[in-house]
Amino acid sequence: MKHAMMFAAIAVVTLAVQANPTQVSNGVMASKEGKTLYTFDKDAAGKSNCNGGCAAAWPPFMVANVALAGGDFSIVKRDDGASQWAFKGKPLYFFASDAKAGDVNGDKQGGVWPVLRGEAKKTSVAPDTSYSAGYNYN
Repeated sequence: MKHAMMFAAIAVVTLAVQANPTQVSNGVMASKEGKTLYTFDKDAAGKSNCNGGCAAAWPPFMVANVALAGGDFSIVKRDDGASQWAFKGKPLYFFASDAKAGDVNGDKQGGVWPVLRGEAKKTSVAPDTSYSAGYNYN
């Protein structure tokens, strides 16, 4: 029983760590493939307002694995019924003129297409040396 509980706890932690369809690359949020992600200032929370020709220039970040939704990542339904990733309710897009991973050619285009800036999460924490384990018996 103890082993089963430990396995379940590890599985939950693993899922929580993997529940993110993005990464931070060079200080900006990107797909797992390294393609820069943008938001559209004219979108409403949970609603994409970029369709037709707009979506051709700014392809939506489509959902491939719904299991990655959770936390700050949600799924919005587009007007065509397709599922698109959103971060904190804001739909996410690529820029068609970003030819390769790491390109940020769409940043601030038209004053309404910012990249999502982020910081890589630290994987280790320095030990706290401010605590003294000494005992005083006086």
